Amino acid sequence: YVPPQVRKSQEILDDKKREELGRLKKMVNGLINRLSEPNLPSISGQMEDLYMANSRKDMNETLTDILMNACVTAVAMPSRLMMEHVLLVSILHHNVGVEVGAHFLEAVVKKFDEICKSDAEGKECENLLALIAHLYNFHVVHSLLIFDILKQLVSAFTEKEIELILFLLKNVGFSLRKDDALALKELITEAQRKANTAEKKFQDQTRVRFMLETMLALRNNDMRKIPGYDPEPVERLRKLQRTLVHSSGKETQLRVSLESLLSADQVGRWWIVGSSWSGAPMIDDTNKKTQQKLHIGKVSSKIMELARKQRMNTDIRRSIFCVLMTSEDFLDAFEKLLG
Repeated sequence: YVPPQVRKSQEILDDKKREELGRLKKMVNGLINRLSEPNLPSISGQMEDLYMANSRKDMNETLTDILMNACVTAVAMPSRLMMEHVLLVSILHHNVGVEVGAHFLEAVVKKFDEICKSDAEGKECENLLALIAHLYNFHVVHSLLIFDILKQLVSAFTEKEIELILFLLKNVGFSLRKDDALALKELITEAQRKANTAEKKFQDQTRVRFMLETMLALRNNDMRKIPGYDPEPVERLRKLQRTLVHSSGKETQLRVSLESLLSADQVGRWWIVGSSWSGAPMIDDTNKKTQQKLHIGKVSSKIMELARKQRMNTDIRRSIFCVLMTSEDFLDAFEKLLG
């Protein structure tokens, strides 16, 4: 039962919060609508001020919603517009905190996974992939995630996936080669193997051949063989980024895998320092309880009495205390605690 007085004050608070969030959304939307390369310094500065004046959670959710609505549409978005939006996220990621980029990245990856599994006819998949590619270009995320996505696309290997592989390699291929040439080589070998086994599956072989030619051009570092490849816009924006961020890009890069991002609700967000988590336990409880009982069952009543005197009042505390007291040395204790 909630007394009417308390209920009324709660409703007033909820209305106040809604009003504040509406005002915040309007301000952020106004800044994003005016976003362009020349005014990026002033807009990123104003966004940083908003982060200082409001809760991080509200700001992250508002910014992510507005950017997703602006960039993820059924028609292909201009590459320049995508880059400018992601560059803003990158500047805030480096200057405000890694949770800004992490929140946006998780939303984009989950949406990408959801849309790719559906049979959507529009260009949402390409737009989301462009966002992920530019998050990598502007040092928000590590190449590990890009390789995970490429491996997933290569393993599916339908016409839709081939187009997405080509799209991603055109945007970040040469950067991947610089970051991890061996992983790229392995990916190319796997793609060639898939192409050989799936030859009869495709009516139109030209796209598969074109994809393999693009991959070989990447391996040989031959930029001329990739039509429409132009590194200049990204390089220019990277220069602008270096003038606007207070820290070097590499130390704040999120080294997170595709699997970790997709299962963040189940296993927590270890890549964000200090993030709270109230999901399901990562280790099976029943297994843990039997292990605790096992350790305790082996020790003498004297040790149990000591544990009680030291106020070890839960099974896990008693279990750890008994392991430490009965181990031969630190290595033995370490092994037993792991077991």
